[in-house]
Amino acid sequence: MELGELVVRRPFPAAGLLLGLTRRCPLSCAHCSTGSGMTVRERPDAGQLARFVGSFTPDDRPDVVMLTGGEPLLLPGLVEELSTLAHSAGARTALLSGMFFARSRRIPAPLLRAITAVDHFSASLDVHHEREIPRADVFRALHRIRETGVAVSFHLTGSGTGDPYLADITRDIEEEFGGRVPSLVNEVRPFGRAAAWAAPARTVPDTGPVSPCAMAAWPVVAFDGTVLACCNQDTVDLRPVPDHLHLGHIATDDWAAVRRRTQESPVLRMIRTVGPAHLSARSGTPPRGTSYCEGCRALGGGAHVTAAGVATGAAGALLDLAAARQGAAGGAVGVVRRHGCAAYAPLVTAGAAGAADAPAAGAGDVRTPGGAR
Repeated sequence: MELGELVVRRPFPAAGLLLGLTRRCPLSCAHCSTGSGMTVRERPDAGQLARFVGSFTPDDRPDVVMLTGGEPLLLPGLVEELSTLAHSAGARTALLSGMFFARSRRIPAPLLRAITAVDHFSASLDVHHEREIPRADVFRALHRIRETGVAVSFHLTGSGTGDPYLADITRDIEEEFGGRVPSLVNEVRPFGRAAAWAAPARTVPDTGPVSPCAMAAWPVVAFDGTVLACCNQDTVDLRPVPDHLHLGHIATDDWAAVRRRTQESPVLRMIRTVGPAHLSARSGTPPRGTSYCEGCRALGGGAHVTAAGVATGAAGALLDLAAARQGAAGGAVGVVRRHGCAAYAPLVTAGAAGAADAPAAGAGDVRTPGGAR
């Protein structure tokens, strides 16, 4: 599974699932959105995770399961198990690693088995990671992983278009891998350890213009097993979870229930279609909070009533599908231009000719790419 194939599915409700396997990590990067470290023990119950992924069926499953952390490769056996369960239902898996193991001249056998069990492997690299793991070590490990046949990519983070680090690292990746390895380039967000120094999130517009949120499309399993409709780290860590963003818990709910709530919630459909500020304005309630995401978390009862009157049933499903197709316009490059570092968006399809123009998942009907209605 190439990076572009994964990214172009991002706007489609329940086309993917984000699993945080553990908050632990051997690194202590200054920008870590989850505030991970080796002293942090928070993680979902492994048995509950296996049961939840095991509830996928060939007719009702996400297209892709993204395994993240913390550092998911601290649990290589669990990575293998979850990948095997996902594959048995026809889903594919991807893993994002901080590359702590790259300091060794060889990849430990348990980690290599876990890596070769997934369909896509992505290495995080940025100025903060490089203070602990030199890029030469990361490059060497990526070459070894590519030799196994697993598709690989880089997940790069910087301060924006003018960041000299991004210019330097993308040039090095191009030279090292001959333009055959793609990169997803994002900008540092003010979450976790970066909250005190990164640029603030955008403010809520006063007039409530249409500004859809594609990030409310994929369910997220938090480190305590709670399932949310949002990947904003402040929301993922917030308890209690706002009702409209709460999709369940892996201890009590299966994929079918989470998928149904994701796809059929009128409030989530409106968030994905017009955005929280516009929904607030339509309900006669001024947007609250100082950022787009705070405004979403603060949506009240009036927004729920308004959404129920507009986005229920088949009409709401069609609105949702239209918004997803619009969010995927321009393929993977278009998605990154809207949600990542726009200047580097073309790198998302490096080495995969035509991927940027591939048909967006779910473009044929109102089903998820996995076939679930």
